[in-house]
Amino acid sequence: MFNERSTNMNTNELTTINKDNYDAMAKVMGMNMDIANKSKSSTLDRLKISHTPIMGMGEVNGKKTRLEVVQGGTYRLEDVEKETSYYSSKVSLRPFIQRFMYKKWVKPEGEHGYYLKTIMADNLNIDLKDNRGGFNCGKPAGFIKDYNALPESTKTAIKGIKRVRAILGTVTFQDIVDVEGNSVENKAVKSRPVIWEIDNRDAFKIMGEPFTKCANLKHLPLQHNIDLSTVERKLPNGNSFYLPSVNFSLKEIDITDGDQDLFKDFLSWIENYNSYIISEWTKSNNDGEDNLSESEEELVDDFIDVEKENA
Repeated sequence: MFNERSTNMNTNELTTINKDNYDAMAKVMGMNMDIANKSKSSTLDRLKISHTPIMGMGEVNGKKTRLEVVQGGTYRLEDVEKETSYYSSKVSLRPFIQRFMYKKWVKPEGEHGYYLKTIMADNLNIDLKDNRGGFNCGKPAGFIKDYNALPESTKTAIKGIKRVRAILGTVTFQDIVDVEGNSVENKAVKSRPVIWEIDNRDAFKIMGEPFTKCANLKHLPLQHNIDLSTVERKLPNGNSFYLPSVNFSLKEIDITDGDQDLFKDFLSWIENYNSYIISEWTKSNNDGEDNLSESEEELVDDFIDVEKENA
């Protein structure tokens, strides 16, 4: 479990003990405070593609030299709680949920950069509130009929806004190494809950294909595994970036009680994230009035990604 669950039931109406409705009874019996204080469980590890190799020191013919210890194009699992990363080129993803959002990297002169992000939704055909009081991170609503007629400043702003396919599911890593390239077989990653924010235009399309296949089969995404590798693409300057390569397994996976619980946890994580974005949107439109309690601020620190661009 990685997040805190809540109930909307009016607990004042409960007058009998119902052990089959644990969440509501726990709240009535005053258990929530102790449970919440035991662990902040809203953290969710992150899956990414590492586009640049990681360099380190190695030995060649008895001499110390600088070498690639982790190749570019490997998948990276960011362990948020331990603040470390694991790498592997052999990754299996089991998707539970996908959501869509916009995000934009903002770097004011002389200041630290940050991501402008919208709420997550099941489609991009609606206006999405963002955490600076606007919509769609500044992207104009609706279809733009004549892009070339737009002012250059507007074009530049639009180019910086990325649509994101966020996949929440579990990953299994094989042949894992750490940031120094050392094998960490004792740190096997199996069925680890993660979120993967896919903002590259081509990768966005590629990772939509497994969901289309599931729809054609009339299957749910979590009934199938996706084996992932990467494909190298060259940039004009000679550098490389990598796109996901997908091998969709037709073998059907049974859904367990544990999957049911994890599905609820993913939905709760999304709800918490959206609540934060909406709170920030409201605060920005109410002259900076803070609408979050102290406990909510602590919760936000756990699940909002404050990564640097291209980190």
